[in-house]
Amino acid sequence: MKRLLLCILAFQLLGCAELQQVVNQLPQGTPGIGNAEIAQGLREALNFGIEKQVNKLTAHDGFFKNELVKILLPDELQKVDKTLRDIGLGKLADEGLRILNRAAEDAVKEATPIFVDAVKGITFSDAKQILLGNDQAATSYLEGNTRNKLSAKFNPVIQNSFRKVGADQIWENIITKYNNLPLTADVNPDLTNYTTEKALDGVFTMIAIEEKEIRTKISSRTTDLLRKVFALQD
Repeated sequence: MKRLLLCILAFQLLGCAELQQVVNQLPQGTPGIGNAEIAQGLREALNFGIEKQVNKLTAHDGFFKNELVKILLPDELQKVDKTLRDIGLGKLADEGLRILNRAAEDAVKEATPIFVDAVKGITFSDAKQILLGNDQAATSYLEGNTRNKLSAKFNPVIQNSFRKVGADQIWENIITKYNNLPLTADVNPDLTNYTTEKALDGVFTMIAIEEKEIRTKISSRTTDLLRKVFALQD
């Protein structure tokens, strides 16, 4: 009752910024949870995203048949795709698109430990603020703090996957055929960098899905730590 009267009085006397300072100083409803424990809960949620959602991307057609993350052709290759179909090479165009996604699937399988290490190593400067943020605040924080480093590590994995699944040969064939056509401007896209960035987009999309599940569904909080930490944001 005293806390309620204090909040009403503060609301009447103070502006929003000052009121927020008062609220932050009130006793917390769940004692014994510090920034370090909240941070560990956020890491656990991100790890669940990798374990339950990102691993789906490594399956056959994990990218290609998932409309949320399916890798489409870059803008400069849209005209290549259309031209090949117009001259009866639709099957080759289909294979070119499929093989981009296949390379991403293979690369994510190889690179999953990179994401696990990134989660382990991330330092949440204000874990409570992230916990009380939007449905993908922790994923966004992870991406903002690790994406450039992950991209540098992921790129050679994509290159290797291109060779492993034959994407380099298929796309060399596609681009050679297109460049040899009359009245077409030659193209020479960097498909490795493009696929790297799209694959990373897919990974963070899937991690965000799991974070939202944990935030919005109590049944998805399958450990004591998740239940304890995310109860604070309910």
